[in-house]
Amino acid sequence: MVAIPSRHRSLLLLTIVVVVQVLMLAIQIQRTDKEGEKNSLMRSWSVGIISPFERAGAWGVGKVRGTWRHYFALSDTSRENERLKQENDSLKLEITQLRSKASEADRLAHLLNFSQSQEKVPMIGARVIGASPDANSAVIYLDRGQRDGIKKNMGVITPDGVVGKVIESYSDTAQVLLLTDRDSGVGAMIEESRLQSPVGGTGEPLLTMKYISNDDEVKIGEHIVTSGMDRIFPRDLPVGTIAEVKPGPPPFKYIRVRPSAQIEKLEEVIVLLTSDQIVMKKKTESVDAPATAAPAKAPAKDVVQKPVTAKHSQDPAPKNPENPQ
Repeated sequence: MVAIPSRHRSLLLLTIVVVVQVLMLAIQIQRTDKEGEKNSLMRSWSVGIISPFERAGAWGVGKVRGTWRHYFALSDTSRENERLKQENDSLKLEITQLRSKASEADRLAHLLNFSQSQEKVPMIGARVIGASPDANSAVIYLDRGQRDGIKKNMGVITPDGVVGKVIESYSDTAQVLLLTDRDSGVGAMIEESRLQSPVGGTGEPLLTMKYISNDDEVKIGEHIVTSGMDRIFPRDLPVGTIAEVKPGPPPFKYIRVRPSAQIEKLEEVIVLLTSDQIVMKKKTESVDAPATAAPAKAPAKDVVQKPVTAKHSQDPAPKNPENPQ
């Protein structure tokens, strides 16, 4: 035990007595707080001394709890966020696939309507399954071939217009040369003026129309249709629209044609099993009108001519007995 020097004992004892007295007074003295309640001075001192430590402890506990909540406990939230992200990506992919299927359904419905409107014309639908890797060759491959009746030099179209022709037919596939290929061509004519000239590919999106004289009048926007002279396509199938006209090397014009069919976006096509006449949808009214008008005029002409002929043949009959001359 540490010994206290004798000279300090009186001072220490005095200090203890003073502290005890102060504490006794603090216990006895009552203070009134703001709410009107009475509390001992000793309690107020105790609360004032302990409160900073309590606040410091509460602050420390709060920081530890916040650290746990925002860093360690968030591991489950991070996994949940990753799961939701994967689910979102999966739903986006599914939406894209559904849109693609809806677009395919629209195209197939368009082809079906066209086929039903041409029930008397033998044709078969086919899906594009490949294309030539050569940038200089515009060739596609179909999922139909000889087993389906497809032969070489058969025409290939869409409801919008001419696409190309079959250049090779195998057992289950067929090779089609597109109209935009440099070696491709189709017998064509200008629909409005009926000027005939072949249309061929240039290896570019636009076609070219050859052998139209500089003296012939050709306008931008006129429609090009098949002439039937190539014995592959029937007459009056849409080929394209004139996009550019300018004088070329004499004596012919330089004419560029925009294809009617969307050749760059082919997914389904129609192979014509015949070269018989086909009435396209936009031609229905113009073709049907003359067909109904012609029979109406023919009987009228016959009816008028027959009475006239009979009258002339019967006029001399009553006059001959009276005037033999």
